[in-house]
Order: sequence, then structure tokens, then C-alpha cells
Amino acid sequence: MSVQRVAVLGAGSWGTTFAKILADAGRDVTMWARRAEIADEIRDRHTNSSYLPGIELPERLTATTDPAVALDGADAVVLAVPSQRLRENLQAWRDLLPKDAILVSLAKGVELGTLKRMSEVVSDVTGVAPGDVVVVSGPNLAKEIARRQPAAAVMACADHDRAVAVQKASFTSYFRPYTNTDVVGCELGGACKNVIALSCGVAAGLGFGANTMATLITRGLAETARLGAALGADPLTFAGLAGVGDLVATCSSPLSRNRTFGERIGRGETMEAARAAQGGQVAEGVSSCRSIRELAERLDVDMPITDAMYRICHEGADPAAIGAELLGRRQKHEWS
Repeated sequence: MSVQRVAVLGAGSWGTTFAKILADAGRDVTMWARRAEIADEIRDRHTNSSYLPGIELPERLTATTDPAVALDGADAVVLAVPSQRLRENLQAWRDLLPKDAILVSLAKGVELGTLKRMSEVVSDVTGVAPGDVVVVSGPNLAKEIARRQPAAAVMACADHDRAVAVQKASFTSYFRPYTNTDVVGCELGGACKNVIALSCGVAAGLGFGANTMATLITRGLAETARLGAALGADPLTFAGLAGVGDLVATCSSPLSRNRTFGERIGRGETMEAARAAQGGQVAEGVSSCRSIRELAERLDVDMPITDAMYRICHEGADPAAIGAELLGRRQKHEWS
């Protein structure tokens, strides 16, 4: 199973960065962009100043606004749109997908309403078996990787051969992909870390320091692992790149949209003002805290940080009061 020609559907920061990785790895890459000005800039000037200012893109990477052109002859199709828009976009592209192309999901989230993971959404829309979808997860702050700073990621798929094919297609001197067959764990790690990053941002906005951050990261990992256990994930996954690796990067870096959004809320900005300050880029944790909370309730899994972020983002709860409430919860053993 070999991947030479790749379509990347979505031209945001991570989609463009992953397209750059593939091109740097020697693949022929065509991106689909919704906006003509972005497609034209990528194709003609080899830059995407809207999402990756100052980054030069490889010559063998091009772009179009026509999904049929992007998908023509692709060995692999990378889905790089926000998680809550994946279904509607994929429904429009479904009949254009090349037969036997490997489907790769970059989206990190749980779908509102259905409470499905992204590989399940892809399977729903395309009819491809969930085990045949490759999921990319890990500490993937786009701007750092676009600058060729060393990073690693996980290519997760129940069909290991498909994971290996994407691994080989994206291996470069600065980007090291690993494989994993635990799709559930990798997807949950990627979805839940956005919510925990929001909480770290809120804490920073309230003026709290490293001890608070370490507590939120560690207890956030614990509640993510509880949800994973309820869904049959491998516990070791949460100790790896898609678990603690992604969590630490997203919770700690000012490049993280979720951390930055949360910090604005912690400083007292409204949700509307915080959204406007993001410049059109999506903080996935705002939607994910709602869907993950519902999934946890369905499975009777205790996720207090996720619940707290839902109440702050969707019920207007005061962050300082919620923080005091978390600290005042019933005392218990660490692993209970």
C-alpha cells in the first residue's frame, strides 16, 4: 500500500502544515481551500498568510477551490476541516472520493448531537469501515511544525497497513510519525485535551501559576483516561503522544487556540469578544466540552473539569467561583 498523491481538504493552519509535511516527504499534494484567495496564494505564491504567515510552502504543493480537482487520482485523502463541520463537508465530497483511497482524519473532537468520534463520522458518511480510517493525533502545534521544529505524532488505525502507509508518506527530517491501533484512545486524547487546555487558559487568566497548571493537566488526563476506559481504549495510549504528549503541548503553549481562548475568558472577556479575538480560527474545546460532557453523562463517567468548562462556556458561570467549587469537591483517593 503506497501513497504518492494526496488531497488535503481544508486550508487552515494544521491542514496547511500537514500538507507541507507530505510535500516535504516527497508526495504530490493538492489542497482544497474554501476561499479562492487562499487557494490562489498557495498555488501562485506558495504561502498561506491567513493561517501560516511567514512560512514558505513547497513547490510541489498546490491548491484549488474545486474538490473534484483536488481529489482526482488521490491515493490518500486528508480531512482537515473543524470537527463540527466534518459531516456536512464530507457529505458534499462523498461521491468524489477516489475508490480505495486511504481516508485520514486530522479533526479532534466529538460530534455534537451524535456524540460520535471523527472516524465514526467518516464511516457514517462514506460507508468506509471505521477501522479503515487513519487518525492523526499528538502534540501538533501547527506553526512550530511548519517552521520545521522537531515533532512527533501518532497515525492510528485498526488496519495497521494503512497506518504504516500514512506514516511513510509523512516521515521527514523534522516530523516523526509513529503508528498505533488504538483509534478510540487516540481520538479521545485529541478531543479531550482541547477542553483541558481551555481550563488551563482560564486558570492563567485568573492569575494562577505552574502548580495549578500541573494539577489541571494531571487531573484532566485522569478524567480523559476514565472516559477512554469506558469506551474500551488502551490505557497505555494516554501515556503516549496522543495522550499526555498532546495534552502538555496544548495546555502549555501560547500557540494553542484553546489555551488562549480560555485565558481571555479567565481575564473576564465575554465569549463573543474571545471569539472575535481568535481571528476566525476555531477553539474546538468550546464545542467539545458540550459533546464530551454529554458522552460522559451517558456512560456515567465523572469528568469534573469538562463539566466546569461547559458551565463556564455555555451557562455563563463565573470562572473564579467554578475554580473554588472544583477545589471543594469531596476528598478521595487519587486513583478512585
